[in-house]
Amino acid sequence: MISALGSSTAATAATTTATAASAADSTNYDTFLKMLTTQLQNQDPLNPMEGTDFAVQLATFSGVEQQAQTNKLLELMIMQEGGSLGQVADWIGKEVRTTAPVWFGDEPLTLDIAPHSTADSVTLVVLNESGREVSREEIGTGEGQIDWLGRDKAGEKLPDGRYSFVIESSRAGEVISKDAVGAYVRVAEAEIGPRGIELIFEGGGSALASEIDALRGAD
Repeated sequence: MISALGSSTAATAATTTATAASAADSTNYDTFLKMLTTQLQNQDPLNPMEGTDFAVQLATFSGVEQQAQTNKLLELMIMQEGGSLGQVADWIGKEVRTTAPVWFGDEPLTLDIAPHSTADSVTLVVLNESGREVSREEIGTGEGQIDWLGRDKAGEKLPDGRYSFVIESSRAGEVISKDAVGAYVRVAEAEIGPRGIELIFEGGGSALASEIDALRGAD
């Protein structure tokens, strides 16, 4: 199981920092108002502050305060996102398990097989990147990891490309379940996208970090 402790800690620290900064800004604003009130009370009656000068002071302070609040918000966002991204930074170079299409080249892929518990026959179905079936083969009813060599019915190697996998569990000739199969693939990089933290795989393809359910060191 992948812990979210690092991300939670970073988010908590960022929130605490932002709260303290907000309190400081509020104090500064109150101080400004007190100074402005004192200035008005003690101004020279023969030479009072012009209304335009008063408006300029208020507008200037308001603009500075708004910019400061914007900077604080950006800082908070960076701290929160950075903490989450930092948590998966050491996944780069390791292998994760995903049901998204993964690259197959010269090396076999490790598949995690988990058929229905009552199945008496299991078929591994291989799909290309567009979702078209390219091969199927009968495999045992056991559960665990297998090496997929990427061969067709004639024993010829399938073309290099990205593939995904499904197992069909059958009993007495009837298909009782179809389940996506997790495959292990090496992580090339991680980035923050519109949907969250995305892991980019070697050979192309990607998946959200939240969709990954297993991690292991690469061979």
